[in-house]
Amino acid sequence: MNVGLTHLLNLPGVAVESCNSFQDSVSFQLRVLAKGTCCPHCRNYTQELHQIRPIVVRDLPVYGKEVYLKLPRRQFYCRVCQRYITERLQFIDWRRKYTQRYEENIYSQINHFNIEQISRQQHLGVEQVKNIFNHIRQKRQKQHLELSKKEVLL
Repeated sequence: MNVGLTHLLNLPGVAVESCNSFQDSVSFQLRVLAKGTCCPHCRNYTQELHQIRPIVVRDLPVYGKEVYLKLPRRQFYCRVCQRYITERLQFIDWRRKYTQRYEENIYSQINHFNIEQISRQQHLGVEQVKNIFNHIRQKRQKQHLELSKKEVLL
């Protein structure tokens, strides 16, 4: 484990195992620190690992290089409710290929650049940029609605 890189990367619940630098990108191999997960169905804590499927997600660039995180996507088995649970990580929204902070960064650039410029700059397709923008916009709208409901109840 590389404590210095783990600290610099500053992502909750993971540690940097290794780092590879290429001409245009940097790749971090990460390890999840938690031994198990809490079942979202019955709230039972389980450490019974069923399978691991590695995933690659994109993070904020560093020193002008694209950053990719290689993560183990772990699936556990809950004996209480007899279901398989895929672990969720705090810094990646469900079924997304980018960290939350990367998506927020892309969203904030829309105020200064058009989608085509961001697409070229980030080496993403126009549809990918639109997808990120729509995802963050919907997420913020949902958060705003939840806040409004709480204020009404108070």
